[in-house]
Amino acid sequence: MNLLPVAEALSRLLSRANPVAASETLPLAEAEGRVLAVDLKAGLTQPPFNASAMDGYALRCEDAPEPGAVLKVIGTSAAGHGFGGRVGKGEAVRIFTGAPVPPGADSVLLQEDAEKTDGGIKTNFPVRQGQHVRPRGQDFVEREAVLSAGTVLDFSRLTVAAGMNRPDVEVLRRPLIAILATGDELLPPGSTPGPSQIIASNTFGVAALARRAGADVLDLGIVPDDKARITAAIDKARDAKVDVIVTLGGASVGDHDLVQATLIEAGMQLDFWRIAMRPGKPLMVGSFGETHVLGLPGNPVSSLVCSLLFLEPLIRKLACLPPVRREAMVEATVTLRANDHRQDYIRARLSKSAAGGWLVEPFDKQDSSMMKTFARSDCLIIRPPHAPELPAGAPCPVMLLRPDLLV
Repeated sequence: MNLLPVAEALSRLLSRANPVAASETLPLAEAEGRVLAVDLKAGLTQPPFNASAMDGYALRCEDAPEPGAVLKVIGTSAAGHGFGGRVGKGEAVRIFTGAPVPPGADSVLLQEDAEKTDGGIKTNFPVRQGQHVRPRGQDFVEREAVLSAGTVLDFSRLTVAAGMNRPDVEVLRRPLIAILATGDELLPPGSTPGPSQIIASNTFGVAALARRAGADVLDLGIVPDDKARITAAIDKARDAKVDVIVTLGGASVGDHDLVQATLIEAGMQLDFWRIAMRPGKPLMVGSFGETHVLGLPGNPVSSLVCSLLFLEPLIRKLACLPPVRREAMVEATVTLRANDHRQDYIRARLSKSAAGGWLVEPFDKQDSSMMKTFARSDCLIIRPPHAPELPAGAPCPVMLLRPDLLV
């Protein structure tokens, strides 16, 4: 079977991914990062009255067209405590920022532009119609659709939602991702491994990546290499109506790799497996109807690289979230040898040059079981299939492990 190029594999995976349509209502305090399921309409008009934008004096513009006008101060309007009367000819009201502009007044004179007199003020600057007044509804009006369906609720949008007097919001349900680790050799962290056993680590990284991408996670635990046990775990995931089943290890077709065969026997439609990439060649993609199946390699680094390349974009599309921009071009510090037919993802670290530019240097050892090297990496150098030798100092494409690193 021919190896599938990475770009084609990702395109095929995403082409059949339909965004989650179900919604739920959440308190505003719990909605950060969520996607609006419907247009969000204002529950009131903002500002609800003509409000002063500055500290000063509310007055009638026609009473102070030129400097030197003398006005009688008849009261005070403060935020939360508006003036109860009306401003008439030759009158003014002391006013503070955010306070209601009293009826009759149409402008605000800055306090530093007025000179206090006995019982009033004298203006030192001409007053323009409407100056320093925020008109009622300047920001939004009641029932106005201020935020559209599909909007991601970040700090600024949560602020306006609160200002719209909306204590809760209808948002799209997060995609639910089931993660199943398989292998007789695996034990959970905190165990004492026996002969031929190792500690299972992949679940934690993959789950963290899935949550950061916008998903909820159902951990199906560790299942031994037993078809009945694997089938029971798959049934549990399907009963939970998960959007994606992620298996860790056993997706190949060796004598001890039972996952792919068990999934097919359970009714999975196999789309493709074996990708022209390193690490991560034995990636498997299939489906149970609308439920996606992603079989990740068992090696920790292979599993995480495949999660970045395939699981994260899948979750983001299901969640109606924009893709994460991880690509960048930086300068290689060493010569990179010519590549073969598989796309390489080489663990590397970034540094700054004396001139302030970014440099990338690969780690010497790239074995896909070496978690420490991955944890120390800032990025993955991307070497396309059949790429020629790249000399030191040349621009080099990388995939950032932390997207904000170069900001």
